[in-house]
Amino acid sequence: MTVTQTDQTSPEPGTARSPGISYQELLDTDTRPDNVPPVLRWQRWEWLGDEDIPLERYTSRAFHELEKEKVWTRVWQMACREEDVPEVGDTCVYDICDLSFLIVRSAPDRIQAFYNACLHRGRQLREHDGNAYELRCPFHGYCWNLDGSLKQIPCEWDFPHVKAQEWSLPEVRVGTWGGFVFINPDPNCEPLEDFLGELPSHFEKWPLEQRYKAAHVARIFPTNWKVVQEAFMEAFHVVATHPQLLAGIGDANSQYDWSGNFSRAITPNGTPSPHISWEPTEQEKFDAVSDRRLDEPPFVTLTDGMTARGVTGTGGRARYAAVLGAEAADGLSDAEMADSVYYTLFPNFHPWGAYNRIVYRFRPYEDRHDMSIMECMYLEPYDTSKPKPPAVPIHWLGVDDDWTKAEELGMLARVFNQDTFNLPKVQKGLPSLRKGITLANYQETKLRHFHWLLGQWVARD
Repeated sequence: MTVTQTDQTSPEPGTARSPGISYQELLDTDTRPDNVPPVLRWQRWEWLGDEDIPLERYTSRAFHELEKEKVWTRVWQMACREEDVPEVGDTCVYDICDLSFLIVRSAPDRIQAFYNACLHRGRQLREHDGNAYELRCPFHGYCWNLDGSLKQIPCEWDFPHVKAQEWSLPEVRVGTWGGFVFINPDPNCEPLEDFLGELPSHFEKWPLEQRYKAAHVARIFPTNWKVVQEAFMEAFHVVATHPQLLAGIGDANSQYDWSGNFSRAITPNGTPSPHISWEPTEQEKFDAVSDRRLDEPPFVTLTDGMTARGVTGTGGRARYAAVLGAEAADGLSDAEMADSVYYTLFPNFHPWGAYNRIVYRFRPYEDRHDMSIMECMYLEPYDTSKPKPPAVPIHWLGVDDDWTKAEELGMLARVFNQDTFNLPKVQKGLPSLRKGITLANYQETKLRHFHWLLGQWVARD
């Protein structure tokens, strides 16, 4: 039973933890304990208070407008992958609320980003990703070079008041990290490196720039973007939403950390949830990790002496030997193969660490405060002695589409369906709550950290 703050013997607020094995204790049982990377031993946590989160952050159009003014026009945000624009002339459209941006590979070693609007009468320059040798407006034919400089004005004799040197496309700041392209519309923003803080050091052993985008699925939700995002920032919901996983997921044993603009959770797999009162076999733990359903055969049959975490580690090392090299793969710990190490960089970027392929991004759908987009990407390692494989195009799902239509997501699509069942009902229930959102002190650390930062951003001048 989890200790509650109402008990007379409860520890100070924010210090309670699950009575199950801690993640750090679990690391000591790794079949390769000396190979556990220091970043998994890293711990940094401070109590962020226990105040309720105001409802209007999820339900109010006025707060949506405040986010547009104070966050989306000022914050560093992931726009695309570098392999989305690999060749000169490649373009990628990135929309956030009522703003549209155009990411352009303007030279072999240069990526730029512009407001995606013709300076004549505002028509979007490009609606879809693709390659172009110039940026020409389809409406009247105004044209710019790939670097944003003005190339052509139709009937130039009728525009003596337009000065070419003053008619370059308005540009926004661009930064890159881990193979991702970030933009910031604020010309006075801090450098991306400062905004990231310690985050790049956490991925030194797992460089995301040495991976390629093997899957990219986006689904539209009839909910505020934060409602969807927060469903993927904690393991607290597993006991009720994903009960089939409990034999093999240490949901309440998860470790939560935060620093600067990012937070992290580590949920161990191949170990049972503290919520269950029975001791599963190693086979049952492994079947839960692989999301085996009752009518399906085991993915792997474990024999005596095998453990779920050990088998997951062995299988993962074998899988990656071909791309990382046998020696490098053999040096990976079970934890790197088995566990969910999921980061959040404020406000909406969620790269996963170790060798879990997942990356999430959440944002409003168009300029709606009550609709959103969830994106899931798979980043696969590849043999870096060979050219990087091309990025796959995005696969869009509508509001009513089943996740299993995205076969490229594998078993994760079935898990997503369980999450999706809850989220519209959260949005519908919020107005009836009549109070703020009440969060756990520790297990919802990532949510508290996000709202702590969000409060700072919307309070800025």
